[in-house]
Amino acid sequence: MTTLDDLLNPRSIAIVGASDDPTRIGGRPLSHMIRQRFEGAVHPVNPSRETVQGLRAYPSLAEIEGDVDFVLVAVPAASVCGVVRQAAAKRAKTVMVLSSGFAEMGGDGIALQDELCALARETGVRVVGPNCLGAFNAAMRFFPTFTSTIDRARPEPGGISIASQSGAYGSHIYMVSHLRGLGIGYWMTTGNEADLHVAEVIKLYAEREDVHTIMAYAESIKDGPMLIEALEGARANRIPVIFMKVGRSAVGAEAASSHTASLAGEDAIYDAVLRQYGAYRARSTEEMLDIAYACRPRIYPAGKRLGVVTISGGAGVLIADAAEDYGLDVAPMPEDMQAELKALLPFASARNPVDVTAQFFNDLTLIPRFTRAMLDRGGYDGLIGFWTSVAGSPLLADKLLGHLTETMSHYENRLFLHCLLAPEEVRKRYEDAGFPCFEDATRTVAVMAALMFFGQAFAWRGGDLLAVPDPVEFPDGPLSERGAKEILQAAGLPMVDDVLVTTASHAASTATLMDGPVAMKIVSPDIAHKTEIGGVMLGVEGADAAEAAFHHIMANAVTAMPLAQIDGVLISPMVSGGIECIVGAKIDPVFGPMVMFGLGGILTEVLKDVAFRRAPFGPAVAREMIDGLKGAAVLKGARGTPPADLDALADAISKLSLFAAANADRLESVEMNPLRALPDRCLALDALIVKKRN
Repeated sequence: MTTLDDLLNPRSIAIVGASDDPTRIGGRPLSHMIRQRFEGAVHPVNPSRETVQGLRAYPSLAEIEGDVDFVLVAVPAASVCGVVRQAAAKRAKTVMVLSSGFAEMGGDGIALQDELCALARETGVRVVGPNCLGAFNAAMRFFPTFTSTIDRARPEPGGISIASQSGAYGSHIYMVSHLRGLGIGYWMTTGNEADLHVAEVIKLYAEREDVHTIMAYAESIKDGPMLIEALEGARANRIPVIFMKVGRSAVGAEAASSHTASLAGEDAIYDAVLRQYGAYRARSTEEMLDIAYACRPRIYPAGKRLGVVTISGGAGVLIADAAEDYGLDVAPMPEDMQAELKALLPFASARNPVDVTAQFFNDLTLIPRFTRAMLDRGGYDGLIGFWTSVAGSPLLADKLLGHLTETMSHYENRLFLHCLLAPEEVRKRYEDAGFPCFEDATRTVAVMAALMFFGQAFAWRGGDLLAVPDPVEFPDGPLSERGAKEILQAAGLPMVDDVLVTTASHAASTATLMDGPVAMKIVSPDIAHKTEIGGVMLGVEGADAAEAAFHHIMANAVTAMPLAQIDGVLISPMVSGGIECIVGAKIDPVFGPMVMFGLGGILTEVLKDVAFRRAPFGPAVAREMIDGLKGAAVLKGARGTPPADLDALADAISKLSLFAAANADRLESVEMNPLRALPDRCLALDALIVKKRN
């Protein structure tokens, strides 16, 4: 089993392709380790030289005495696989390939990378790269990388670690972290990921006691289950993962013949998986760094109640607006406490945000008194203080910091972020006291929202215990709506009653028995989109109308698709009332079965107000999906309408997740659209199952 020590804590390293020129790719890593005084044995391999940068050079790996733990490779791509075989013979645990010319080049490069993958599996040697920028372990002064950032900024060991597919951008993230004063303990770039993936690096970081925060950058994930395992491990160990997943455009795979598949774009799936398993998705490097910086106190509020204490009423309004945007609750102080604070300072605003006004200059003790009141009586999970340049005043800075430090010593597990302008040395004193500081109020709120997200993720104690059912034996060939409904109904999903008719007279008698308007739809395994070919008629009432509708639907189907297999026409009672929803599942090539839920009609088609979760899951997670919609209020009874039966709806979503998980190896997608959410139940009016193509 691979550990992070196997990758980044070797006793001996060989550099194959080592250069005497410290500016070249093969020379930089050696130069870094000489200058930074790596304590392990370093063996340059260069058949053209007796020494490299003052060290004895070897003509090949085989000439080095004894075993080698780590082999760094900077030779042409065609020679790399031979080096890996030699490394295996030297009992190396890790081979890191800086060389390019593999799959990123296409053609023969793909074949070379395939051979490299096969060698990793065959020999058991872990391969990092190819086409990567390298890595470092700051504490061990181990720098197998050719990044130029080490020349400018020697890494300072710390509890933050970085995993990046991109070498250059991973190097950029390190540099801006260093400039922010963040200690980076481990830094790993994975390049083409022939063997080691970003997901596994996150997993290895999450197992370390010397890592408290992980920053990750990726363009794609090759091993979805490994990423989920890594994120679950990080969450269990209360290690925040701040993830920048780029490439948020377009659908990643060809859409299947359902709304679910077309809505389940690659980015929507990544977004859902990261959120479901407790990783926070950063949208910019600035946001990523802000959050990592604020994680240093390691305080993660488990609720969303935000208290704001400020010396500016305008800033308080700005913060309150931003809090609403981020879904935080700026709940008012209890009325009796507001009265006490008003008695203390009549012209203060004591509601929340609490504005201590300019009176702050006359009496700094107002800050601890108001702050304690908010924490004791307001029940806020986290606080933001807005002090602008006052906090940096030579006359007031130390006094304010003293009051804040003494106050918060009684609330060690409460997060207090500060918005202030101060000289670097003053700011550092606030940070050393455990107070992350920001210049911009909105950024401060964004960071608070992220840390509250982590607090809720860490408080999560697992979902419902689930028993995934046995897979279904699907019939040969495509499934009609009728066939899909029968299968889903057997899986416990609620379906509208319907009757299949094959003659006009049967249609007439069936419609009469249903006693009210009916829906009539063509039934064919070859026609997925019935409406588009005129295969659906709604609100049909009476025997004569049903007979005419039967003829009309059949004629439209034959005209539009003359070769289609026609099973007949499905008749079901019209279901009125309730809210139209869509529930579906898609088998994602990376993460497997993903379930989608959304409100139907325009909210799905245009606004794409949908939620995704990886299957299987229970009703509790399904309720999270419902509550997470922008239009959730519609289901809960908006403008006097009766609320939908949310328990029944959550149960249906959960059961579809179990069905999708059980049949993931034989499904492409499954959908119930529309699913009518009624006050006393929910009912699927249509169903579609698309089987996996052979």
